Amino acid sequence: MFGRGWRCRRGVGPAPRRVEQFVIPCILLLLRGKPAHGYALSVGMVERGFAAEPVDLSLIYRALRQMEIEGLVRSWWETGLGPARRVYAITPLGEERLATWVQDLRATHDLLERFLQTYEQGTQVGYR
Repeated sequence: MFGRGWRCRRGVGPAPRRVEQFVIPCILLLLRGKPAHGYALSVGMVERGFAAEPVDLSLIYRALRQMEIEGLVRSWWETGLGPARRVYAITPLGEERLATWVQDLRATHDLLERFLQTYEQGTQVGYR
């Protein structure tokens, strides 16, 4: 009923939010600003408040590889100071996918706002 993110711990309620489910739209949004490498994306998620601590780099790089296969991002090797590193940029298809995520998040936001307003008003929610 509640999808993969809903788990009860001894009847207490939902598990904490999981950033893994939100990594792809966060990466696309960060890349929309400028190309970046995996570590910068992990740090950027924390700086923007998308995660409480740096996201595991293996998760970031798995997502980037999958997004590159799907054509959402492109990459190249950047050489210069220090070791070479792969830099990623969003593609037009990635921009389209990001816009779809934003549309879905707005709908989810509206639903959550209604839920919270009902809760805060103390309204009795029942079935007729």
